[in-house]
Amino acid sequence: MFIVFLKFTDRKSQAGQFMDGHKAWLKRGFAEGVFLLAGGLEPGLGGGILAHQTTHAALQQRVNEDPFVAEGIVSAEIHELDPGMADERLQFLVS
Repeated sequence: MFIVFLKFTDRKSQAGQFMDGHKAWLKRGFAEGVFLLAGGLEPGLGGGILAHQTTHAALQQRVNEDPFVAEGIVSAEIHELDPGMADERLQFLVS
């Protein structure tokens, strides 16, 4: 499983120009079963994504296709997490 942090750069003010493409990119990630959760990093720092059923290399390629990343609106950090414990509602994530 992976946690992706998309942190705004000094180009944050230009995010509106690429929002439709970013939303389409997120929808594709959910439709393809890779993204489990996405949301904002507060207070207004960027966003975060929980991803699974992929490799680091494939996720990096996917993240690079995000218009926000491609246009330098956000910088991306990908962290791999190997869950060992979970609430029963999230047990499917434990490897």
